[in-house]
Amino acid sequence: MPASLGRLLRAEPHELPALGWAFAYFFLLLAAYYVLRPVRDALAVQAGTGELQWLFSATFAAMLALVPAYGWLCARLPRARFLPAVYLFFVFNLILFWTAFEIEIPSKAVAATFFVWLNVFNLFAVSVFWSLMADLFSPEQASRLFGAVAAGGSCGAIAGPTLTAAAATSLGTQSLLLLSAALLAAALGAMTRLIAWGRRYPRVGETSAEQPLGGSLLAGARDALASPYLLGICAYLFCYTVLSTSLYFQQVDIVGAAIPETGERTRFFATVDLAVNAIALVLQLAVTARLAERIGTGWMLALMPLASIAGFAALGASPTLAVLLVVGITRRAGEFAISKPVRETLYTVVPREDRYKAKGFTDTVVYRGGDALSGWLFGALRAAGLGAGAIAWAALPVAGAWLALAFRLGRGYGEAVTAKVPPATPASS
Repeated sequence: MPASLGRLLRAEPHELPALGWAFAYFFLLLAAYYVLRPVRDALAVQAGTGELQWLFSATFAAMLALVPAYGWLCARLPRARFLPAVYLFFVFNLILFWTAFEIEIPSKAVAATFFVWLNVFNLFAVSVFWSLMADLFSPEQASRLFGAVAAGGSCGAIAGPTLTAAAATSLGTQSLLLLSAALLAAALGAMTRLIAWGRRYPRVGETSAEQPLGGSLLAGARDALASPYLLGICAYLFCYTVLSTSLYFQQVDIVGAAIPETGERTRFFATVDLAVNAIALVLQLAVTARLAERIGTGWMLALMPLASIAGFAALGASPTLAVLLVVGITRRAGEFAISKPVRETLYTVVPREDRYKAKGFTDTVVYRGGDALSGWLFGALRAAGLGAGAIAWAALPVAGAWLALAFRLGRGYGEAVTAKVPPATPASS
């Protein structure tokens, strides 16, 4: 049975325990997030597009405040200590939100704070997960295993909205918060087992993971912006988030007009999440690794930009709920099954400090900076009277730039793997 499972998942026998714990870790992490995501989206529709740019800007400010604290932890603690500390912090936050709902703090203030917090939690928690994956697995292992690892997240992302859709009308928000906290605590347990596997099977040629990373608090920002390779990843992710924000603004307009009742919106978003992650799961298990072997990293990175060009053109021509559903599900399922696993593979060829610090900066500040900037841009377009269709046409040049960056990154990664040395990155202080 283990041999046949290994062949199915393209894993060596000694890799199966790590793959299992990574699958469980990502399952629990995304289940914890997706239990709460439909609540956030329903609150966003209720707030309207006029508030979104402020909420995105607040999220960006929160990221700026947290990145130095994360850099401090990375510099002073080994990964077996600073990674659990991040998750314990978020579990504590959920308990605080549960308390706020229990004592009935004014709902508008709690809703805005929750929207910002959930965006911060999603990016930081998932970034930490993939930093550990890039640290544990070599480029060759990543190309074989990251699709199956990502499938764990898709299973969790199916379980989360399924629970929310079933409980949205019968249970209060408080119960969902406690459920999410329990799932996150269980993810922490899976993480510790995965770190223990990494001690037994360290990557060849790597420095000891039992020592703190060292370096400065802001080394991640400096390295991400000074290295051409890491800067290319920043630009690629920036284009992705600009297009995602554009689609989110269109979603608020189109869904708000089509589905007026808040409870039904929550159920609708949960159902969409379920469809996205079911499709992504099939792709991750059956397509991702095999497709990567056939077409290579550059084309894997290019698939979603190509789909976005076609999708935004279709949405510009017909900004309806049906078209929004097709475009949104295609982009998100493709991101989870194809773009995300291969994008995380890019970090396997950089030094360990950059896997945590530069990646943390890119996944949080750059991502949410793109959200904030594009939120104000699309807010201005809405204020000027542009509808969902016009905003879709305005997003097409960004999709074109995203496509060009995909091929550039593919070449850079291929050169780094061939040379068997990391791309040039400034030395950390």
